[in-house]
Amino acid sequence: MNLKAGGGHRRTLQGKPIMDIDRFKHQHVDILSGIAALRKLAHQGIVDHAVDIAHELKALSTVITTHLAIEDRILYPSLRRSGNAAMASMAQDYQDDMKGIANAFINFARRWSSATMLSRNPEKFRSEANTILRDVHARMVRENREFYPAIEAM
Repeated sequence: MNLKAGGGHRRTLQGKPIMDIDRFKHQHVDILSGIAALRKLAHQGIVDHAVDIAHELKALSTVITTHLAIEDRILYPSLRRSGNAAMASMAQDYQDDMKGIANAFINFARRWSSATMLSRNPEKFRSEANTILRDVHARMVRENREFYPAIEAM
């Protein structure tokens, strides 16, 4: 069950494969960094930094969309087939929970990907960003603290 990009050697522990989730962890770092960059720009002034915010939001959207696709196509199905009932259930719960967060983020990113839109209604952007980005941030932290350690403990 090596999920490392480009294959690589399977690591084992007592003959059982260990799932390599380093790629997912690195994407979390990128996502959390993107959120921090958006917050910093917004604090410096949404109208004054609308172009930079739109650019950063597009970049963050690309990372999140890629991350979600890999989770949906590889991680969650692998965990459901792992033979570990508790992990299969946890994976299903995490996938179900992420659907609402993902949809909200994708709609947010589409709505605010234009500097013109950001400049026209900066406080609406700020309000939505505070909610959506807080939810994405909390989810990344939760995965880092609970989900990924559980996977690595398999």
